[in-house]
Amino acid sequence: MARKVGIKITGARGVDQYIANTPIQVQTKLREIRVAIRKAAPGATERTDYFQWPGYSYEGYDYDGMFVWFSFKKPHIRLHLRPPVIQNHKKELVGCATTKAIVSFPADRAISMALVTKLVKTSLKVMKDKSKLLPRTTSEKSQLHSLTQDQRRNQPTATATISSFINQPIA
Repeated sequence: MARKVGIKITGARGVDQYIANTPIQVQTKLREIRVAIRKAAPGATERTDYFQWPGYSYEGYDYDGMFVWFSFKKPHIRLHLRPPVIQNHKKELVGCATTKAIVSFPADRAISMALVTKLVKTSLKVMKDKSKLLPRTTSEKSQLHSLTQDQRRNQPTATATISSFINQPIA
């Protein structure tokens, strides 16, 4: 039996192809989500090389700069975000199935693009705030490795920084 070989297409063409391969009934909503993400994160790189889903990244951050993806899995249109975005917006996501990193919007209902924009901006903020805590240069990495275990425990963590802005209103 011949094995099917997939060709990876990245960039806007890959996103166009992903949307074109979904059922016609959800294509308009996927395009709207795409527009909302692009407005919320101008200049982000569009790509489909992670999980073959449309995803968005900025160079120079952890997880290859990825901060949001969208996908369709019947019967849901899904938005994949960095934790703890979903946990911090539970009240706004009532009626949607959620996991730690995925919001599943029922495909047969309207999706608030204002909410999508808010979630994307928050995911981007989580990524940028986390990167402030990571050592950037070789010398910073060396300094961190030379710390004793007790000294490392006292270093600020991404969780500490994230929890410091959890209760702040989102602009």
